[in-house]
Amino acid sequence: MKKNKIFVACDTTKISKINEIIEKTKNNKIKVGYKFGLEFLNSRYGRNFLTKLRDEIIFIDLKLHDIPNTCISTIKALKDLRVNYLTIHISSGLEVLKACKRISGRTKLTGVTILTSMNNKALKEIGFNKELERLVYHQAKLAKRANLDAIVCSPREVKIVKKVFKKEIITPGIRIKPNNDDQKRVLTPKQAYKNGSDWLVIGRPITQGNIKKNIQSLIDHLN
Repeated sequence: MKKNKIFVACDTTKISKINEIIEKTKNNKIKVGYKFGLEFLNSRYGRNFLTKLRDEIIFIDLKLHDIPNTCISTIKALKDLRVNYLTIHISSGLEVLKACKRISGRTKLTGVTILTSMNNKALKEIGFNKELERLVYHQAKLAKRANLDAIVCSPREVKIVKKVFKKEIITPGIRIKPNNDDQKRVLTPKQAYKNGSDWLVIGRPITQGNIKKNIQSLIDHLN
């Protein structure tokens, strides 16, 4: 039977906490990878820790958004980390996406659509005229044209993305219990998988409190 897959968001700068997360999320029921963002990579010991991390699926969530040369140089600078997934904003533009894909090698270049913390009101505030779902659909088409390896989108837009993008879909904004906090577009793990998500990104619902108990709650929720 195919295992469900999650990335645990390691949103901390404490190496001891990261080691605890990795140790206590090990299980034989679901496949687990680990997501590290700007906070960890820019911390004092973060990068050095990742150079030594072995036999894990590593997702570096940098959300690159810059001119082609800067994005390309950044990807090259990360080669020694042997990253499995690396994010880049689709809104960086087709030229940037194509250029980065050409040099990304074995790293799966993953396009980020509209952040799950945003809604239609927030989009209008920064000058976007398209409705959120139409914009995500348009971005998914760009990701396909750039031959990206995966897409990050809200679980609520997975069905829209799958109409044009047939590769991996990674969804943050996952909450086992009702609690939107700073996220606007959320679903439960069951709902997200039902919509077609390949990977779920889950942070606080797993890493806050009793990690082993939280993982077991997720497993029970999915059964």
